[in-house]
Amino acid sequence: MDKELDKLFSEPAFSNRSGRINPSGILSPAEEVKYLDTASLELLEKSFRTWTDEAVRMDVRISRKRITLIFLLIRYTGARLGEILSIDETSMIDPDKLTVRLGFSGIDKEENGIASGSRIVEIPAFLAAELSNAFSMTENAGLKGHFFYLDPAHVRRKFYERAEACGLLREFGNPSAIRRSRAIELIRNNIPLPMVQKILGHSTSSLTSAYIDFSKEDLKQVLRNYVDKESRRKTSARNSFYGLITRINKGDIQSEVEITTYSGHKITSVITNESLERLMFREKSPATAEIKAPWVVVSKDVEEPMSSASNRLNGKVSRIIKGSITTEVVVSLSDGTDVCALVTEQGRVDLDIVEGVDVWVMFSAFSVILNAD
Repeated sequence: MDKELDKLFSEPAFSNRSGRINPSGILSPAEEVKYLDTASLELLEKSFRTWTDEAVRMDVRISRKRITLIFLLIRYTGARLGEILSIDETSMIDPDKLTVRLGFSGIDKEENGIASGSRIVEIPAFLAAELSNAFSMTENAGLKGHFFYLDPAHVRRKFYERAEACGLLREFGNPSAIRRSRAIELIRNNIPLPMVQKILGHSTSSLTSAYIDFSKEDLKQVLRNYVDKESRRKTSARNSFYGLITRINKGDIQSEVEITTYSGHKITSVITNESLERLMFREKSPATAEIKAPWVVVSKDVEEPMSSASNRLNGKVSRIIKGSITTEVVVSLSDGTDVCALVTEQGRVDLDIVEGVDVWVMFSAFSVILNAD
């Protein structure tokens, strides 16, 4: 393997030094940590929304809406209550970029456009829209610039009331419990620990990791899942390519993503921009490319065929499983990866494809399915 590939695959994203502490989706919160699971958070959110919608008078509705939005910001950013109550919405919330700036004191030194004591946290699109609508609705209510300036004790009381209203213990309505719940929710969804640390504004990762723990059974299952996954890669599952994303060409609707495998094969896929963001693909992120057998074309050309197919790989036919109508042709690549093609038996006969001959396997970028590793 050349030096460039060697350097690429020694990066932290590949060598599992990215801080992912929950590679198998298994996690046991530390016993002393009080938190709500996602279902309970959704229940609490529904309680706040119902409470707001039940208000008849406009001034009461606005008051309740402000508290509901404070809850939603803590629930989706993991911020401290004090951070939310000190937000100046005119300068610290950007609905277009879907971001909120937290921990800004107003006197922090700016570096690269961001205050040294602050952090930028992304928020869901629906929350950004709700915030914009609320700011517009209260534009003439004298709240501009201090929409979130409310008494902390009053906010806490309303949080406790909402928790009790939906059958939860009062203590789980505590803003700190909601903040911890968001942290655990993110970690359980495989967000790297250092990233969760930055989102929460913790000074050290030990503060973040204090929320979680692994039981002996968890540890066994995590290791078993990792070893099984590693074994599947080593045995070169057919029509499956594991590697790092080495290039992303983003278009207006779809993006072209290139994966380079450990042995140097380059696989190109075209996916939607929505999928690109949902799977959080970035350059040097690990990913697996899969291709279904009917989408693979076999060519017996000696030289690389002239074709519109983005992916063209050379190998040797290692096995043929004949059928009356269709036939499976298994081609082994130089690194031992098997690519299975499903062709018509008549087509195989016409091309005289037999075991041991050199062939090319080709498939379109649109036929490659990408999975986040």
